[in-house]
Amino acid sequence: MTTPEAARPSHFIREMITRDIETNKYGRRVHTRFPPEPNGYLHIGHAKSICLNFGLAEEFGGKCNLRFDDTNPEKEEQEYVDSIIDSVRWLGFDFGAAPLYASDYFGFMYQAAEYLISAGHAYVDSQTADEMRENRGTLTAPGKDSPYRGRSVDENLRLFREMRDGRHPDGAMVLRAKIDMASGNINMRDPAVYRIKRAEHHRTGNTWCIYPMYTYAHPIEDAIEKITHSVCTLEFEDQRPFYDWLLERLAEGGLLERPLPQQIEFARLNMSHTVLSKRKLITLVGQGHVRGWDDPRMPTIAGFRRRGYTPAAIRNFCERIGLAKRDSVVEMALLEFCIREDLNLRAPRKMAVLRPLRVVIENYPEGQTEELNAVNNPEDPGMGSRKVPFSRVIYIEQDDFREDPPKQFFRLAPGREVRLRYAYFITCTRVVKNDRQEVVELRCTYDPATRGGDSPDGRKVKATLHWVSADHAAGAEVRLYDHLFRTPEPGAGTGNFLEDLNPGSLETLGQCYVEPSLRDGMPGSTFQFERLGYFCVDADSSTGRPVFNRTVTLKDTWAKIEKGKKG
Repeated sequence: MTTPEAARPSHFIREMITRDIETNKYGRRVHTRFPPEPNGYLHIGHAKSICLNFGLAEEFGGKCNLRFDDTNPEKEEQEYVDSIIDSVRWLGFDFGAAPLYASDYFGFMYQAAEYLISAGHAYVDSQTADEMRENRGTLTAPGKDSPYRGRSVDENLRLFREMRDGRHPDGAMVLRAKIDMASGNINMRDPAVYRIKRAEHHRTGNTWCIYPMYTYAHPIEDAIEKITHSVCTLEFEDQRPFYDWLLERLAEGGLLERPLPQQIEFARLNMSHTVLSKRKLITLVGQGHVRGWDDPRMPTIAGFRRRGYTPAAIRNFCERIGLAKRDSVVEMALLEFCIREDLNLRAPRKMAVLRPLRVVIENYPEGQTEELNAVNNPEDPGMGSRKVPFSRVIYIEQDDFREDPPKQFFRLAPGREVRLRYAYFITCTRVVKNDRQEVVELRCTYDPATRGGDSPDGRKVKATLHWVSADHAAGAEVRLYDHLFRTPEPGAGTGNFLEDLNPGSLETLGQCYVEPSLRDGMPGSTFQFERLGYFCVDADSSTGRPVFNRTVTLKDTWAKIEKGKKG
């Protein structure tokens, strides 16, 4: 068995598992699980849970199950199952040959329910949903017993079997645990454990017309799989007494073996400038505010992946934010810091011009092309270099020229000399405008002695510009992504999160140029466009016409935030 790395920051779950190993509570076993419901794509909050559960299992030499809690057939689809499996594997975690499913245990769950009825721990309630709600009580007032709570064991078994056999309509009755309607914890006031639902299940088809409630199914699944530490988010803390009550009753009846799993809660991830409610994400997709679950503006793992985020960056982010027992909001800037840190080391450098301005170098020989040496990544000499073509006509960024430059502007202007990255010093000699007096072309001269970017006479320039050769560059589409919401807490001020959508969250540039080595980039490949940011080849690319998504800018907002905190 491996031991936790000393360098890892400790947290209360690590400490609890360490104590359990020391006391031999589970025979020194550590067995966790990640239990998503397949009713949507996983988001960054799920990534935190994935990294925690699989990470703890790895750390302590244990196992982690991927198990689908597929107890709600109306909202579950195979598409979601496939996407979840893909996301877990993409993050770098191994759950074995195949995932597990709650539906694998439907037969046992039904038998357990019959046992609870036979032992006097459950009854069939024929109240309407409104009546049950009214009789449930409040946080300050106890609930009222159902008029059906005193049904005999035989009657309850008969009715429950009739529910199973489809002899009653949906909503006509439910099976409830018999605990305490006066409990101070509302979740212990005879919670429902089975309901009638005529819906085709994506795995079991129409075999069942009754389905277990999540709060009933989940602890049973944990116990069957011999989970030791059932780690979940803080909203399930009030459900822990029922989790323990149910497992104890089934263990008393000999249906489950001890030691039983223990539920441990931690604060869920909340992040600025986005929403992590699955209901809200479904709304964004269903109403067409985004282009699907994998839209690069979505906080889904699929969305981050399409945007160019790496598994290493997301895992690093999840480790950095740590664990707590209180809810808090993490700045999106920290996640952006993590991807910059990762891509700075691994992403090849390339040159691309997003808003092109034509430049003619008048004293450069017409028809001549030369290849210049460009470094692939200064952070990793092992990545070597590449050749980039240079010719008489190039493109630079429109923002790199000002006809009447302000005081702090050091880039190209009439009469000014600048350096072209890996190439030469050039000087702007003339400005060409169209009928609307817009600058459409620059005429420049170059100094042949400055090849490679240095002047033999030692003269200095204050700016270095990126560029591409007009004769060799590939046309490209570039999609510039920003926060999906314009406010840090969507809906906090308006009451409607949709009113805080950022109308500028996507800007599409269709007339961009990239160096020729990017013409046929593989989808998912990431690059740093020098001076612009990190970009990823999108799956919408076609042969000879790449499409790039901006992953993140080069501006490091997180570093500024940290500096401000220290100050």
